[in-house]
Amino acid sequence: MTEVLRYTAFSADPAGGNPAGVVLDASGLDEAGMLRIAAGLGYSETAFLTAPPEGLGGAQGRAFTVRYFSPKAEVPFCGHATVATAVALAERIGPGELVFATPAGTVPVSVTAEDGGLRAVLTSVEPYVEEAGPADLAEALAALDWPESDLDPGVPPRIAYAGARHLVLGAATRARLANLAYDFPRLEALMRRLDLTTVQLVHRTGPALFDVRDPFPVGGVVEDPATGAAAAAFGAYARELGLVPADAVLTLRQGEDMGRPGVLTVELREGDTRVRVGGSAVRIA
Repeated sequence: MTEVLRYTAFSADPAGGNPAGVVLDASGLDEAGMLRIAAGLGYSETAFLTAPPEGLGGAQGRAFTVRYFSPKAEVPFCGHATVATAVALAERIGPGELVFATPAGTVPVSVTAEDGGLRAVLTSVEPYVEEAGPADLAEALAALDWPESDLDPGVPPRIAYAGARHLVLGAATRARLANLAYDFPRLEALMRRLDLTTVQLVHRTGPALFDVRDPFPVGGVVEDPATGAAAAAFGAYARELGLVPADAVLTLRQGEDMGRPGVLTVELREGDTRVRVGGSAVRIA
């Protein structure tokens, strides 16, 4: 019988962060079996590990192939499930360096012991940022029921990628961000057409502090509590648009409006276009 572990990522509290399923040995599962487990678990994503491909690199026993499934479909990359998986592995084989071959590319992860727990930091694949078309932006705002005046002109709309595509929209006020009631089928249709994983709604709370929310209808859930892939994409976005210095550490708070608070740390390094996203993870009893 396949063992399915349950962890929450980007929180040291099992009641916070974003729950993920983790299957450390998925060698006996086909795609339909993985999807069935993910759907039965009902978390936004579940990670499935198998043997690494030839030439991946990494230390013996610390390199893996990882696939991610939402309750509805496979996704190319999932940050919170990556952090959860890395911590689950570190509890069994010790902290240190891991290498994951994901559908989006190779993702190194470093796990360290910190404050009596474990913390994982993933390094994204090569990111990019592109314009959001005016018609697509208008449709997104209509689906969210946001007037254009509620957007923050200092956080302009863009599509950002660091393993998965996300539409970034800036909320002018924290109250706007807190009030989320959207047209699920309409937003899902737009996101499928644009190949988006989430819409990342952002309010800039301080120079390096952001409150975020991530509608996730394409995954079959209304909202994702803590979204590592979107955090990585946002880091690339913030750097490219000059919102932060080329060398910076950002703090993203997510999940507070859902009653599952989590904290994601985003690190940008000058001279390295990749983005590092870190956080704690803990097993859910």
